[in-house]
Amino acid sequence: MTDVASALRDAAQRLAPVSDTARLDAELLMAHALGVERQALLLDPARFIVPDRFAELVTLRMMHEPIAYILGYRDFWTIRLGVGPGVLIPRPDSETLIEAAIEHFGTAGPKRILDLGTGPGTLLYAALAEWPAATGLGVDASEIALDYAQENALSLQLEDRTELMLGDWAGQVEGTFDLILCNPPYIAEFEALMPDVADHEPPGALFAGADGLNDYRRIIPDLPRLLAPGGAAILEIGATQHILVRQLAEAAGFAVACTRDLGGRDRALKLTRA
Repeated sequence: MTDVASALRDAAQRLAPVSDTARLDAELLMAHALGVERQALLLDPARFIVPDRFAELVTLRMMHEPIAYILGYRDFWTIRLGVGPGVLIPRPDSETLIEAAIEHFGTAGPKRILDLGTGPGTLLYAALAEWPAATGLGVDASEIALDYAQENALSLQLEDRTELMLGDWAGQVEGTFDLILCNPPYIAEFEALMPDVADHEPPGALFAGADGLNDYRRIIPDLPRLLAPGGAAILEIGATQHILVRQLAEAAGFAVACTRDLGGRDRALKLTRA
């Protein structure tokens, strides 16, 4: 009988050609198959027996199935979000937007939050978890994404502070917001992506025209009517898009500041009234 430690080593070797985080993937899949948290697995792997299901999960990962889809969740900031096929998987880089929001608002926080393209509630729920007195509106054009967002609101006990809306960016949104968050599609349609992403995640949440800027051109001109005095709109950008998106924001009358992610890449643009 193969012990857990040996099974993890073997799985990591098998996953290495398809994943940059092969060992982590193996540990997460093993913990999921066992029905425990990864920390419990690592603390004492000898107490567990390798479940039959582990081999099936490794095979799925070797076929480039995203690890978050296999697990059914992704941890983001301080929360755990349910995810699955048809919804964009939260990325650690997107936590930069929450960091920029905290730098702007401090512990007082915003009162009212808008998340455009909320997906499974990623940025909205991270912000609501950070500021317990805030309420928020999440907008998405995908009914699948909003179904996940609704389930996540319930599991995080945020349903009383959350409103969800099916919509095309902010076209149907009324009122003003202290904090506007948005992670729009920003990948140029000619860019090649890893199979995990290209073959599984929804193209509508990834691609934005020939230069990757189509959605910024729609979103940014609509922000002045939505942003409350003293508020901030924080947009995620691709690592090479700082100057072009800044120009769009400044043309709409905003002052712009950029926050870099942990890899040192330009990642979040904060727009405030000039």
